[in-house]
Amino acid sequence: MGRTDSRRSATIAKNQPVGGQAPVVQRIRIRYAKRGPLRFTSHRDFARAFERALRRAAVPIAFSQGFTPHPKISYASAAPTGVASEAEYLEIGLQAPVDPDALRSALDAALSPGLDVLDAVVAGPGSLADRIDASHWHLELPDVDPAVAQKAVDAFLGAEEVLVERMTKQGRRSFDARQAVARIAVTNQSGAPSGAAAARCAIIDLVVRQVTPAVRPDDVLSGLRVVAGLEPPVPPRATRLAQGTLTPQGEIVDPLDVDREDASIGGAS
Repeated sequence: MGRTDSRRSATIAKNQPVGGQAPVVQRIRIRYAKRGPLRFTSHRDFARAFERALRRAAVPIAFSQGFTPHPKISYASAAPTGVASEAEYLEIGLQAPVDPDALRSALDAALSPGLDVLDAVVAGPGSLADRIDASHWHLELPDVDPAVAQKAVDAFLGAEEVLVERMTKQGRRSFDARQAVARIAVTNQSGAPSGAAAARCAIIDLVVRQVTPAVRPDDVLSGLRVVAGLEPPVPPRATRLAQGTLTPQGEIVDPLDVDREDASIGGAS
């Protein structure tokens, strides 16, 4: 941790209440990324790493009551293990107010490269989870001709229902992958942006609504196999680019935008 980050951690630690429990006086919403090899970090592993980062950065985290207190952290729509993401979100409750920018910097320095804290804002009214109803995905299919991928996408879009199966906590379930897809298209990009070595690579742009059970990128790829027999010879690579509220125009609104606007209005007044 550099000198600047140490000063920011010290500033945060200075506000730490001494001894005992304290009520939540501030909530902070955080956007973070899972990149490169760290995309294989499971949600449980990330949660442990994040709690260690809170301690290293001396964040005045609030705890639950009872015999086994837990830090006040809530996660929203975590990406599956093995999937990269630029838009993961969580919320923490604090015992003392902190500067969000200093908190972001201190936590980012305390986490391993590849688990990167991108943004932090003071939480406004409402629930973070209520602001997330869709995800935007970038799917790379190495060694798949874009024209072949386009035919599969056309078949998927032309189907009224695309049933796929996946093992869930309740056992193997069959569900419709088609109705959750708000947008799917083969883009004009060529090559593999992630660095995958391939002479050709189909790139699929995908927007999926949040439904129950959740439809993941691998479910949509299973749907492409069902309707068109698309079998990528190399494991596809998925990256979540954004998640938030899906507008009628098909855009996704960052769930932290409302908090920024509330903070701006509050500062102006």
